[in-house]
Amino acid sequence: MPNTIYFGDNLPVLQSLPTESIDLIYIDPPFNTGRTQTRTQIRTERSTNGDRTGFGGRRYETIKIGSRGYADIFDDYLSFLEPRLSEAYRLLKTTGSLYFHIDYREVHYCKILLDMIFGRECFLNEIIWAYDYGGRPKNRWPAKHDNILLYVKDPEQYTFNQDAVDRIPYMAPGLVGEVKAARGKLPTDTWWHTIVATNGKEKTGYPTQKPLGVLRRIVTASSNPGDTVLDFFAGSGTTGAACVELGRQFVLVDNNPQSLDVMRKRFADIPDIVWVG
Repeated sequence: MPNTIYFGDNLPVLQSLPTESIDLIYIDPPFNTGRTQTRTQIRTERSTNGDRTGFGGRRYETIKIGSRGYADIFDDYLSFLEPRLSEAYRLLKTTGSLYFHIDYREVHYCKILLDMIFGRECFLNEIIWAYDYGGRPKNRWPAKHDNILLYVKDPEQYTFNQDAVDRIPYMAPGLVGEVKAARGKLPTDTWWHTIVATNGKEKTGYPTQKPLGVLRRIVTASSNPGDTVLDFFAGSGTTGAACVELGRQFVLVDNNPQSLDVMRKRFADIPDIVWVG
C-alpha cells in the first residue's frame, strides 16, 4: 500500500479499506473539550514602538499572520467514535495494535467503549504522557498529562519490539553496573516528553500537533519496517513523519482543510504520496 493521504470524512474512507490490511493504528481524536482549538501564527519586526522587547533591549512589533483551528464539540462523543473504532478493529491485522490518544475528561468512557469492541483481554496498557508546560490554575491540581490507551487485536500474538525502543537513563546508575547504565532502561507506562515547543523546528502551527518523539516511540515499538500505519485523525501529520523516518508506510485521513495544508508543506519533499479527495 503506497503512502496515502485522504481528505474527507474518515468513516467512509475506513469502510473502503481492506480487512486486516493495517499493522498499527494511532489516533488522536478531538478531546471533546467543548471549545474551538486554535493556534495563532505570528512574526515579529523591529519597531521603535513595538509591543515586546528582545535581545539587547531592542523593541519588536508582533504581527498576526493567520490562525488554524477546528471545533472540538460533539453532542454524543461516543456515538461519533463507535463506528470508527469498530472499523479500526476490522482493519487491524491479527498482530496489530491500536494506540488511542485522549485526555482525562473522556478516557474512562472511551475505555469502556474500547473494551466492548476489542474485548477487555485485549487491553494492554494505559500510557500516561506527562509534560510540564503552560498555566497553572490555583483552584485544582494542574492537568499536565494525556492518556494513551493501547489495545491489541490478539493478546497472544502482537508486535512489540522491546529491544528497538529508545532507552531512558537509570535514576541510580551506580547501582546497576556500567553496561546497564550505558544502555539505559526500557521506558515505563509514564512517558515524560515535552510538548512541541512554540519556537522549535518541529512546529507546524497546527493547534494540537503532537511531538515526533512520542510517535517515534509508538511506531518503533508496535510495527516493523515496511509495515502500514494508519492515523485517521491525522492533524499535522506527525504519524506520517515518524513513518517516513522509520521506514514504514502510512495512511493518513483528515477532513480539515488546514490539516491538509500543513501536511502538504510537511511532506513536500516526500515523493510518491497518493493524495485522495
